Order: sequence, then structure tokens, then C-alpha cells
Amino acid sequence: MKNSRDGKSYSTNLAFTPPEYLRTGRVIPESVVYSFGTLLLDLLSGKHIPPSHALDLIRGKNFLMLMDSCLEGHFSNDDGTELVRLASRCLQYEPRERPNAKSLVASLTPLQKEAEVPSYTLMGIPHGTASTKQTITLTPLGEACSRLDLTAIHEILEKVGYKDDEGIANELSFQMWTDQIQETLNSKKRGDAAFRAKDFPTAIECYTHFIDGGTMVSPTVFARRCLCYLLSDMPQEALGDAMQAQVISPDWPTAFYLQAAALFGLGMNNDAQETLKDGTNLEAKKHRN
Repeated sequence: MKNSRDGKSYSTNLAFTPPEYLRTGRVIPESVVYSFGTLLLDLLSGKHIPPSHALDLIRGKNFLMLMDSCLEGHFSNDDGTELVRLASRCLQYEPRERPNAKSLVASLTPLQKEAEVPSYTLMGIPHGTASTKQTITLTPLGEACSRLDLTAIHEILEKVGYKDDEGIANELSFQMWTDQIQETLNSKKRGDAAFRAKDFPTAIECYTHFIDGGTMVSPTVFARRCLCYLLSDMPQEALGDAMQAQVISPDWPTAFYLQAAALFGLGMNNDAQETLKDGTNLEAKKHRN
């Protein structure tokens, strides 16, 4: 919710979107509870089950059919029933019928049997100074984002242009003749001219017009507006744009690098370092392929 500008953007796995977002295009705190319910359902079942189907099974008292067979013997029937009940409450169609976060935590706490064991031990994740201080080799863009060198980031984004949009913007090429599409493209061109001239307020305005038009999708436009926000001392808005770029292109390292820059701008250094690692790993994977 922190990264949702006035409830208008929703950065998550959109496979099962909260009903109110589909109805109104806006998210509310209860939308996050709905998403938690889908996650809890995935953990219990070991697969992605549409919430409506899961609720039908629960109402028909067939909820044990939901449970992942790999979990057998690792929980009591009472605990399993309680978790299914919690998931079903989170997935209610009407937001007011879902529990709030405080009551969710209160319900989950008694089910945590290994409360004194750190989560990294339960999950088998290496822990210690050696792993947390791990050195990573950054690309020029990653390096610029790690230093929050906005001038260098600007030069790199301008040099790369729109090559990472290939295969995305072309989906609507057959509509290019319409006035609406032409006007949308003109907004982007004006934004690009302002971006080159380092007139960042104008670039924000033009890119926003392009994005709000909704007829074409461009992760690079989000990336460029993200940098404009950073240069305008608006790191929270910048983070939102970098996350939207990732939603459009989940394997695009640039989206992760810019998220890291925004997180550094917000003083969230540990999160920024982790995001830099994610971007670097994606970059390495891309080169291997």
C-alpha cells in the first residue's frame, strides 16, 4: 500500500486480483489482505487455485482436498482447519468482511510452533557476516544506481533508448494511424525531448500523459519518469514507477536497478542492496542465455 499512489497502482502478482480493483481500478488496505489470502492458499495447497474455486471447496467441507500432500504429518487437523478458515476470511468478495492485519497476526501467532527458531534456520538459508557482506560485480547502470549517480543514470538511459521495449510497444502497431495513438506517441516524443534537455518537470508531465493514455505499454517510459522523479527529489514516486516497469517486464534488470536507486533515496539501504543483487543476477542470467 505504501507504494500505491492514491490507490491507483497495484504492484503484485495479478493472477488473482482483488475484486474491488477490477471494479474500480483502486486498491484499499483490505486489498492487501485479499492478496495475503491468495498467498496463504498457495502455501497450503502447493498450487495456484482460483479463490472462487477454493471457497466453493471450503463451503462444501472439502477443504482437505486443498492441502498439499507434502505437508501431511507436519500439522494437526485443527491447525490446518484454522489456516484454511483464515484464508477463506481473507478472500471474501466484500472488503468489509475480511479481517484486518492485527486480527490476522493474532490468529496466526498461536499456530507458530517454532517461535524461538529464526526464519533463516527454518528455511535453510545461510546466515552470517560472510553471506551478508557478499561482494557483487555491478554493471555500469547498477554501479550508477548504487552510488545514486543520477547524471550517470541519465546518460545510460538516454544512450540505451527504447531497445528494451522491443516486442511490447509493437503489439498496437496496426493502430498507429488513429488520432488517439498519434497523440499518445506525440506525448512520448515531447517527453523524450524534455528528458534529453534535462527539463524533468516537463518530462514527467508528458510521460504521465503517455502512461495515462493506457493504449501502449512501455517499461522504458516508466524507467525514464522514475529517474525524473528521483531528480525532482520524489523517491517514493520513483519507486512506484520502477516497480511498474518490473510488473511489465519482470526479467528486466534496469527495473531492479532503478528500484535500488529509489530505495537508496528513501534511506532503505539494506533493501536497496538486495534489489541490486536481484538485478545483477538477472543480468548474468540474460548474458548466459
